[in-house]
Amino acid sequence: MGLTSIASLAFRSRQKELERHNNEGEALQAEVLQYLLKKGRDTEYGRQHLFNTIHGSDDFAQQVPLNTYEDLKNDIDRMRHGESNVLWPGTVKWYAKSSGTTNDKSKFIPVSAEGLHNVHYAGGKDAVALYLMSNPKSRMFDGKGLILGGSHSPNYNVSDSLVGDLSAILIENINPLVNLVRVPKKATALLTDFELKRDRIAQETLHAKVTNLSGVPSWMLSVLTRVMELSGKTHLEEVWPHLEVFFHGGVAFTPYRPQYQQLITSDNMHYMETYNASEGFFGLQSDLSDPSMLLMLDYGVYYEFIPMSEFDSDHPTVVPLAGVETGVNYAMVISTSCGLWRYIIGDTVRFTSKNPYKFIITGRTKNFINAFGEELIVDNAEKALAYACEKTHAEVLEYTAAPVFMDGNAKCRHQWLIEFSRAPEQLDTFAQLLDSKLQEINSDYEAKRYKNITLQPLEIVPATPGLFNLWLKKKGKLGGQHKVPRLSNNRQTIEEMLEILQQQQ
Repeated sequence: MGLTSIASLAFRSRQKELERHNNEGEALQAEVLQYLLKKGRDTEYGRQHLFNTIHGSDDFAQQVPLNTYEDLKNDIDRMRHGESNVLWPGTVKWYAKSSGTTNDKSKFIPVSAEGLHNVHYAGGKDAVALYLMSNPKSRMFDGKGLILGGSHSPNYNVSDSLVGDLSAILIENINPLVNLVRVPKKATALLTDFELKRDRIAQETLHAKVTNLSGVPSWMLSVLTRVMELSGKTHLEEVWPHLEVFFHGGVAFTPYRPQYQQLITSDNMHYMETYNASEGFFGLQSDLSDPSMLLMLDYGVYYEFIPMSEFDSDHPTVVPLAGVETGVNYAMVISTSCGLWRYIIGDTVRFTSKNPYKFIITGRTKNFINAFGEELIVDNAEKALAYACEKTHAEVLEYTAAPVFMDGNAKCRHQWLIEFSRAPEQLDTFAQLLDSKLQEINSDYEAKRYKNITLQPLEIVPATPGLFNLWLKKKGKLGGQHKVPRLSNNRQTIEEMLEILQQQQ
């Protein structure tokens, strides 16, 4: 009996439990809410909002306000300084550093011991459990998993308290037994310098028996490109003939799928999407032939949903799981065992079924670019443009930006189409100022731009006068409240404008 056959036995009981997701979703969520309220009632936040008087979802929605990061920031900062029983019982030692908000370069999401084990690690275990159900012929444990991680650093001067990428927190706290079936070694996985890390990972794994990959598609592709350079091979299965699955998440996989299929031509290769974020682990692809993900309902996460048609209203409708409908775009609201209460995470989803509850991620609540994990928002763009204009005495009339996805050499960039009312004397200088300011105000963009490894310097294409209005006119949207999308996660808008520009030249 192979190692995978033996390991599969450990997942049998959980696979049976997961069947409750098929028709007991509301009951699972009711149990989670009661657990969270019981744990949180003696915290400062729980006492303030009378958790001990809440008996169900209606009471919870009436007594606890919707929150953004800004609403909870002061409490989280107190927790980072060592205060206990603020948003969650006890002292929280770990904080996942995530992309920033309008006012901050970075967010620091608390990761409690309960959240670490009952949410994040639970999601990782269930990814394997569901994959083994979908692929009973798997031999993934007969080799090792290549798991990419970030890095961490001290949190203020609090003893044993650290901040860093969620992946680094997971690797730092992982069960030592897992290290027997993963590569690279821990010290390499936690390196800060990605260029050095990428090279060492490639060196350490080149001759390993790698059967599975876990990570963000953009970062993983960069590592795999280095592996191919060192190996001199044409396809990855020539290096790792037993490779069978890539557990991916963080950014949409669609732009990367053709590149992975060119790199890995084996018919035995599988791809499984996961919805894991700094704030929690929310979804898993339970059927490899269905792009929808199963909403994970029995972790320490309670879900509510705001129809996007009401998102900007003063008093939007907020529904629990039982109130969602298929085909409707919702903003997701979470309460978690890390102390996030009715937290608007910023992601939007659309349900494809209710028995079980399955969904797809539809985007963000604001315009954004997150093709490579950079999570660039409009506020970042506006501030950086204002800075570049101030330094070069330029004036921007209209603009839009979109990603240029990775080529065969794993290179990518952002492309900006800008109509200037006063053009800068040196467009290259303007581009450099814009790029550097974006790095200054957005830590995720800064990380992706590090040494040009994943994200190359941005490109600016000057637009001819009136180009944006001409595009709006062609779309029948000239005048009124119609606006050009400032940031897009796909290239449809910018390609339409570039076509007009080409016709004019």
